[in-house]
Amino acid sequence: MKQLKREFEPSQRLKKLPPYLFVEIDRLKRELLARGKDVIDLGVGNPDLPTPSFIIDELGRAARDPRNHRYTLDQGMPELRRAITTWYRSRFGVTLDPEREVLPLIGSKEGIGHIPLALVNPGDVVLVPDPCYPVYKSAAWFAGGEPVLLPLLEENGFLVDFEAIEKGALERAKLLYLNYPNNPTTACAEKDFFVRAVKLAREYGFTICHDAAYTEIAFDGLRPSSFLEADGAKEIGVEFHSLSKTFNMAGWRIGFACGNAKVVELLGKVKSNLDSGVFQAIQLAGVAALERGEECIKKNRAVYEHRRDILVDGLNAIGWKVPKPKATLYVWAPSPPGFTSQELAAHLLKEANVVVTPGNGFGPNGEGYVRMSVTIGEDRLQEAVDRIKKLHSR
Repeated sequence: MKQLKREFEPSQRLKKLPPYLFVEIDRLKRELLARGKDVIDLGVGNPDLPTPSFIIDELGRAARDPRNHRYTLDQGMPELRRAITTWYRSRFGVTLDPEREVLPLIGSKEGIGHIPLALVNPGDVVLVPDPCYPVYKSAAWFAGGEPVLLPLLEENGFLVDFEAIEKGALERAKLLYLNYPNNPTTACAEKDFFVRAVKLAREYGFTICHDAAYTEIAFDGLRPSSFLEADGAKEIGVEFHSLSKTFNMAGWRIGFACGNAKVVELLGKVKSNLDSGVFQAIQLAGVAALERGEECIKKNRAVYEHRRDILVDGLNAIGWKVPKPKATLYVWAPSPPGFTSQELAAHLLKEANVVVTPGNGFGPNGEGYVRMSVTIGEDRLQEAVDRIKKLHSR
């Protein structure tokens, strides 16, 4: 019998997506490594600091317990939900109901990507800051939503300008993504910004989803606010947090959503149809992190702050004009005159074997910038600065 050749066509959803930014960066890096090049990767914010030993010890203990080898509860273990509420009350002064207002996630990215499936119908508007973490846009597309980009401009401190959003977009909006401290711009928002966001969401009836992955990676004594600290925030939105950056647990895949009980419930319904939750041993390790991890957070801040200074001070000493970020794992560096974002990234990759992320990969308003990560050791950061300095001296 003749075998018929079958072509596998991607769905229209996938056809809408650009190549995922970090996958492309990794591909280019691997090509250089295959050619024997010594590549310094400042592209992806993958924490290099080890997970604290007490968290690993708890994982080992819990993994040996057969009770943790079965399917998990859809809403996560009560122990973890209680630990999250205790940590939020201690850190932000926010009170949460562990039964209705908290949902553990397989990393915050998973929840951020799934939330439009719970709230957005085809044709609904999703308000997305630009530049942004690419998942916000792709999640909107997967749900059939229409992303409307909200420019984050330097003159506005890279904050969303609520007054500039078109009324027609606000009237059709179902969801607004926010992210402060911000990736990639590193901008931080004060509590009054979140108060204004809540007021707008109430007026137009949309939900706010705040990505708070970087609240614990802040410098110079700054303690970023939670969106949920704003009066009325729980009435109209949820906040996502991740243990990835906070406790050096990126590969463990554990985070959570918290806030409005109905939104948490709807996200839980999506998840119950798509996954079976976080391995219970990892959830119990997460409990240990939240209950005993404050010293880890302090150490992380000190390490990243010192690395930030090495990179920013080094670049500025050779003529770049880079503001010193107050938070996140990144430096948002304006491209020197004569380079677009893409050109600068290609130049540094080809001539210095230094990987940076072109700003336009995060959206059109990222043009004119590159993002650099401080998730490598101090010696390698200094080597990256030295290589860039050599390019300037040619």
